Amino acid sequence: MKASKKIVNKYLPKIIGLRLSSLYLVNPDKALLKAYELFSSPRKGKVRPEQEVFLNKAKSTAIEHDSKTIQTYHWKGNGKTVILIHGWDSNTHRWKDLIEDLQKEDFNIVAFDAPAHGYSDGKLLNVLIYSKCLDQLLSLYRPEIVIGHSVGAMTVVFNQYLKHSIHVEKLVLLGAPSEMSEIMRDYKRILNLNVKFMSSLEAFFKEKFDYTFSEFSIAEFAKGVQKDTLIIHDQFDKVAPVEAAKSIHKNLKDSILKITEGAGHSLNKGEIRDDILKFLTNTYE
Repeated sequence: MKASKKIVNKYLPKIIGLRLSSLYLVNPDKALLKAYELFSSPRKGKVRPEQEVFLNKAKSTAIEHDSKTIQTYHWKGNGKTVILIHGWDSNTHRWKDLIEDLQKEDFNIVAFDAPAHGYSDGKLLNVLIYSKCLDQLLSLYRPEIVIGHSVGAMTVVFNQYLKHSIHVEKLVLLGAPSEMSEIMRDYKRILNLNVKFMSSLEAFFKEKFDYTFSEFSIAEFAKGVQKDTLIIHDQFDKVAPVEAAKSIHKNLKDSILKITEGAGHSLNKGEIRDDILKFLTNTYE
């Protein structure tokens, strides 16, 4: 059973890519839309039964965003407000340990499930969709601190590049990828799409979002962000290369880069959470 599942997982992306390529020959517009939707469709991230107890205790008012319901959470505290932005195929529960640590320091904690994740509505997510949603939350809660993981961290940088939120004082970026061009090279390789298809897909993105793949660079956007920032990334991250963190660090005006070994992409380790708390309380050395 396991062997057959591995075979399916190995060849399914190539089959999907072949179907997209065949469709492109007869209906390019439809093929490109399907490729975009596939790229922006999470496979998991909905709340699992074992996650419900922790999340349901803090469920707060759901907000309306772009005709969708976005689930928010609130752990009240008397300190500065922190907002947490989770990554791809995840939900607010990924922050459980950090939330409990932040509560001990009496931070006022806000989180939300991204569109198409957790208890939130929607089918699609990418950094541009996520940033618009985050912007609404930032306007509503006006946090001093914003913490993002993976795609959530990409979203934090892009959002601050566009908005320069005055009330935001500090950023924490965990396992952030940087270059859309690299992500799309992987997408091309996994689905075995040809150069012509990818060129058309890039034109589709340019028309829809006003960025080519090469123009959408978190490291480049970081040049326009002037916030006190802690960047944490694992040396052996298999999802986002550590070079992404180094590029972002190089371009930010005021940042600290901490490279770990063995914490993986999740970076959910006690010593890492300790570093985050020290950074937020101005005791980081």
